[in-house]
Amino acid sequence: MLSNTQEETTIYEAGNTLLETTTELKDNGEQINAIPLLPLKNVVLLPRSIRPVMVGRPVSIQAVDQALRGNKTLFVTAQKSADQENPGAPDVNWYGTKATILQVMRLSNGTFKILVEGTCRAKATSILQQDGYLSAFIQELPTSYSCSLKEIEAVWRTLRSLYVQYAQKHEKSPDDLIEAIQSSGDIDYLTDTIAMHVSLSFNERQEILELIDLKERMLKLSIFIQKELDIIQLEQNIRGRVQTQVDKNQREYYLHEQMKAIQKELGRDDHTQEINQLRHTLKSLKLSSEAHEKVEKELRRLEQMPSLSAEATVSRSYVEWLLSLPWNKVSKDRISLAQAQKILDKNHAGLKKAKERILEFLAAKKFSTTLERSPILCLVGPPGVGKTSLGKSVADSLGREFVRISLGGVKDEAEIRGHRRTYIGAMPGKIIQAMKKAKTKNPVILLDEIDKLANDIHGDPSAALLEVLDPEQNKSFVDHYLEVEYDLSQVMFITTANVMDSIPYPLFDRMELIALSGYTDDEKLTITRNFLIPKNLKEYELTKKQFIITDELLKHIIAEYTKEAGVRQLERIIAKLMRKVIQELLKDLTCSSFHITADLIKDWLGYPKYKPTQLDNGPQRIGLATGLAWTEVGGDILEVEATVMPGKGQLTLTGQLGDVMQESVHAAFSYIRSQAASLGLKNSFHTSKDIHVHVPEGATPKDGPSAGITMCVALVSALTKNPTQPHIAMTGEITLRGRVLGVGGLKEKILAAKQQGMKKVLVPKENNDDIQEILKEIDPGVALIQVENMDHVLRETLIENPFQQRMKKRRSRKKTT
Repeated sequence: MLSNTQEETTIYEAGNTLLETTTELKDNGEQINAIPLLPLKNVVLLPRSIRPVMVGRPVSIQAVDQALRGNKTLFVTAQKSADQENPGAPDVNWYGTKATILQVMRLSNGTFKILVEGTCRAKATSILQQDGYLSAFIQELPTSYSCSLKEIEAVWRTLRSLYVQYAQKHEKSPDDLIEAIQSSGDIDYLTDTIAMHVSLSFNERQEILELIDLKERMLKLSIFIQKELDIIQLEQNIRGRVQTQVDKNQREYYLHEQMKAIQKELGRDDHTQEINQLRHTLKSLKLSSEAHEKVEKELRRLEQMPSLSAEATVSRSYVEWLLSLPWNKVSKDRISLAQAQKILDKNHAGLKKAKERILEFLAAKKFSTTLERSPILCLVGPPGVGKTSLGKSVADSLGREFVRISLGGVKDEAEIRGHRRTYIGAMPGKIIQAMKKAKTKNPVILLDEIDKLANDIHGDPSAALLEVLDPEQNKSFVDHYLEVEYDLSQVMFITTANVMDSIPYPLFDRMELIALSGYTDDEKLTITRNFLIPKNLKEYELTKKQFIITDELLKHIIAEYTKEAGVRQLERIIAKLMRKVIQELLKDLTCSSFHITADLIKDWLGYPKYKPTQLDNGPQRIGLATGLAWTEVGGDILEVEATVMPGKGQLTLTGQLGDVMQESVHAAFSYIRSQAASLGLKNSFHTSKDIHVHVPEGATPKDGPSAGITMCVALVSALTKNPTQPHIAMTGEITLRGRVLGVGGLKEKILAAKQQGMKKVLVPKENNDDIQEILKEIDPGVALIQVENMDHVLRETLIENPFQQRMKKRRSRKKTT
């Protein structure tokens, strides 16, 4: 490039010769002037074609003005890039068309609308970038002929035939052009005319323009037309395929299918790509042969379905579920007994039996490399004793994933086994969903509240769990949704329940029971100090100095503000006290430590809600006996009252007694009638007296057989006018012959007796093994007396031995006589 500062002209040359003037000379010495250059965007003007052009850019407007001042001749060429608004010489093609302006229309906004006609091909030998527009020295390029007329005729016939086919399939082809090519006039002209009326891209039309040789030009144009014919044929095939798939009235669906078909032919079909991706995932997973065959079959069906159909969505979801399950991924157990013991002790106080069983499994797992089956544990205990959190600790100690499934209120079998795919919205059951969430084949799955399963017309979910919780069957568990076998044998299932009696026996038989009893007051105090207070201090961002409370106050809170076997209510109270402390600290920002007092507890928590049951321990305890009861929140005292009145032998029971407890009263009464002579009663006493048995707290339903001996003692005391001894509690089931049978919940009952200040507790001799276990865990603090019949019970509970009392009556009668 050379800059001429005097003429303010920049000259670009096409060859190696630099131009320093704006004119050239012909061979005969005639002067040739540069002609204005008109750059076009995405438009190629071919010779002997007429085209309207909108001229709006300053560089184009000045070029047209310059041409109109002269002989109306322009050098029309296309820009290399349509993004360039102010093109220079490097931005335009050097091959273009010499053209003449036929018509000019000036618009109101200063722009032009011109009609130009191409006269011949031309090539710029140099381009001048003058002030405001471009001009060029051009070399006209007449058509050349590199072959014989016969060859040209042969190529022309081919081109003509292709265009006729194109015109038949293309609605916008002009009829007069078809007539013109049939007459075989000027082949050069007709070739360029065909190129103007065929759907060619910008680059393809520029390529036609730059071909000087007629044969090459016709061959290239024939290739382009053949390509366009193939595309048109492909479009017709696509329309036909789409037309058979959709209804004509569903316009929107039709458009989607047409896009899908086009993308499929171009190799960019999302549906196909998605299926290929699913196949790639299938190859990387080691599914069972049954599952692999099922997925392959479903993928083949999916390929033939419309991607937006409802059936395709169901099929795709099914395949994704199968591929998302952990078929072979197993997490490595972190088996360290010391570490496991540390984790269990850190997270839970007490629960000795549960911890021992878990450590037994870990030890066996570490010792035996072939042990595959995991135990199925059932943690039974009252609410709040840590059953659910214990399951999480088991997973932490093993280094396994943990998933919790809540079974409370589940009453549909499909919740466990899944829904069949024929139903709308079908999905796998909770077990398979848990496996997907765990992402490993051997997680710890906690089935929470298994005793609260229900059943209705949809089936019994507890029956569906039989296969899940059977180590001999769960290796081939079949979910209704998956329809293939899935191995659950490496899963460690832990179930929880509040009441053992509510668990169906077939399900109960498959589990290993671990009973978690309620916490004693001392254990609650330890848990509060070691777990609850540190946890809440961290949550509320308090320091130990900002929350100071004595053990005596904590015991006061435990005994009189909570009534539970666990520590949930206790934790809520501790959290409330901390919130109150935060309020006080915000009032006095200078305070660095805060001591909680008994007055503050009374002020913040109100009066005690659960005061100890006030028992009548006076000397006149005729017809009064103290029993022990088990509740979901621990043990409790049960006071039984009996009174005898003249009447007709009616027996009245009050206090919301259940059927079993009412039967215990009748059994006790029948025993007393059978032993009337031994007790110093008339054989006909029951015909002339009405007896009323009442258990206080009538608003609370009561049931169970364990109050049988208590009922009998109260009745004997009332009938014989023999007071019962104070500070004695008892529990046991009675038979018609006076035998005392074993009962459950003994630990909770003994703890309740201890809290009420009892000195003796009568327990069935059949519970001797349970008593030995309890003595290993706690100090009962009361004298435990084992009894096996009512004679022993009556001698221990009544002030006077009822059998000796009969002998005294006989002696007194003899002396009187």
